Amino acid sequence: MKFADFVCVEAIRAELESVDKSSAIEELVSALVQAGAIPAAERDGIVKAIMKREELGSTGIGRGIAVPHTKHSSVDRLIGTVGVCGDGIDFNSLDGEKVQLFFLLISPPDRPGDHLRALENISRQLRDDTFCRFLKRAKTATDIQQLLEEADNNQFVS
Repeated sequence: MKFADFVCVEAIRAELESVDKSSAIEELVSALVQAGAIPAAERDGIVKAIMKREELGSTGIGRGIAVPHTKHSSVDRLIGTVGVCGDGIDFNSLDGEKVQLFFLLISPPDRPGDHLRALENISRQLRDDTFCRFLKRAKTATDIQQLLEEADNNQFVS
């Protein structure tokens, strides 16, 4: 699975304005609503589902990266977006560091395989320090989209 299979490029945010975990999740879900990727009426329910998932354990996986995700019946296919926050946000990460890179993922409950493949792709790509460094420095959504395309074409993973 590739980023192009699930990232809604119209919802990519290069400069998140959020200052905490819940507002970052709300901002990214709202970006998906604005892009037409998820229905506006489902926004609050999806935010709530992601926050409920966060209660089980932070999806801040360390090294300035978080992968908030949930399964939700309002989507009929895997959908996601990417956000960057240069200053970082306290996300209760496993390593205690602030998060700068956010990969938000929503999938239909009946497609667990797609959900797992997307998480696997994200975690594999994010092991590459060069890819992460470039993403954290990206200033525009176009820059981020280009980096995701390069990652899809295996230009980072060694």
